[in-house]
Amino acid sequence: MDFLTPNLAYLLLIAAIVLTSLAVVTPGTGVLEVAAFIALGLTGYALWVLPFNTWALLILALGAGLFVQAVRKPKAVGWLIAAALAFIVGSVFLFRTPRGGMAVHPALAVVASASVGGYFWLAVRKALEAMQRPPVQDMDALIGRTGETRTPVHHEGTVYVDGELWSARSPCPIPAGHPVRVVAREGFVLVVEPLPETELPC
Repeated sequence: MDFLTPNLAYLLLIAAIVLTSLAVVTPGTGVLEVAAFIALGLTGYALWVLPFNTWALLILALGAGLFVQAVRKPKAVGWLIAAALAFIVGSVFLFRTPRGGMAVHPALAVVASASVGGYFWLAVRKALEAMQRPPVQDMDALIGRTGETRTPVHHEGTVYVDGELWSARSPCPIPAGHPVRVVAREGFVLVVEPLPETELPC
């Protein structure tokens, strides 16, 4: 395929990495999975057709490892610079030329490496911060709180407790608009009972 140049093959590789990552973090859409599959297939074909340097591919893998370390370290500027340099060097020498020079244009490698690396840096760091952040709402703290049923509640229903609507159930039927107390929770479902002073049998 005459149009399959090292620069195009490199862009296909970058597209495959980005699309595959997006397909993993946002599963179920179908579009990203198909696009990632196509990009991976074209990238594999490019690596099959075009001569490439195994050592450059290993340097790219080393850059990925350095990037992982950079994400995990609190002060990671050195790791991040090392990862960027490994990505750029591995990118420009990924494919072989008859003269043994740089098959991928250096400017393309720098822009692509910086763009993709910056995107993943921000995305992964934000994801790790979100995972380490304590939960905003402690549902166990709702036990003992009072609220009001917004729909009839028995095997299922909705209650308004602590300024929010929650799915709820009750061992006995409770009509809508009735005051209740949270006595337990089952996952994200609150177990409620009518307040004793309401004289609703339960």
